[in-house]
Amino acid sequence: MAPSEPPRRRGDWLRLYGWLAAILAAVLVGGLIVFETGPPTEAELREQARLTGEHARDKLYIGVKNDTPGIAEKDPLTGAFSGFDIDIAYMIAADLGFRRDQVVFLSIKTEDRARRQATDDKGHYVAVDLVVATFSITPDRVADPSVGFSTPYLYTEQSVVTRKKHPPVASLGQLAGERVCTLGTSTSETPLDRAGVKPLAEMQISDCFKGLANKKYDAVSTDAAIMAGFVARSHGTFVHHDIALEKTEMWAVNTGTNTALRTLVELALFRSYADPQNTAWEDAYDRHIRPLLAANRGVNVAQSLQPCVKPPTIRRWPWERALSSDGC
Repeated sequence: MAPSEPPRRRGDWLRLYGWLAAILAAVLVGGLIVFETGPPTEAELREQARLTGEHARDKLYIGVKNDTPGIAEKDPLTGAFSGFDIDIAYMIAADLGFRRDQVVFLSIKTEDRARRQATDDKGHYVAVDLVVATFSITPDRVADPSVGFSTPYLYTEQSVVTRKKHPPVASLGQLAGERVCTLGTSTSETPLDRAGVKPLAEMQISDCFKGLANKKYDAVSTDAAIMAGFVARSHGTFVHHDIALEKTEMWAVNTGTNTALRTLVELALFRSYADPQNTAWEDAYDRHIRPLLAANRGVNVAQSLQPCVKPPTIRRWPWERALSSDGC
């Protein structure tokens, strides 16, 4: 017969209860610290961004280009917008909780992208929530307090387009003394200046190509992805030249000072990147950019893979599905 255990003394039970109480208190305190000082949840970010709650809106206003085939173009008859940037904007809007009929696209000029000031059909300036308009990340723009860039959503590079009979162009320096058009306040002006080329600026890229067609300009230089649609539509009238610049143009979304909205935009881009079932980015590329490649041979129009996105810092509950990321 096994010897029976000696009965626990009152002190033993008190010590056991004391240990349990201490552990429970530590768990509760730790939970409160995480709850109060940890990163916000997606629901909290939506409220901070004024997408939900007392100040919730029923429309999302997005500034986009209106004259760039393949990227963002407005149909003069229907007023509808189409292109890669438009599909990316719809993708982000859906993740933010907006239906397509709740998204309002407004035309925005190159110089107004930092200020997020677009124009309506009557020419009135309207503040937009997001800018998805071929807006490249640069140190100067990052330093601008009015600009809040997301992680990049497209990689492209600067290139040159000329008329068909122009001699081949392998570097910007070969354009010295020629009339070269580019977008005013764009990132393309600096490389042209450094190469000794004095660019002639237009406010819309379509005006550069009108000038190229009627021989007002000898060449156009800006991001390859911006110009590829014009080359494709020219049916051989225009020729696209790779000028071997190392600098990558990284397009990103501008949310201004709304940091909560920026985090939510990055979450939408991360989901697109990390979820193999989410093919919205790939579908946009295949629909709008891939068809342009045949007419722009020898030029890296745009990287065909979505730029890597790091998971944004958002608090998740145990029951929320987390997406894996291979890191950047």
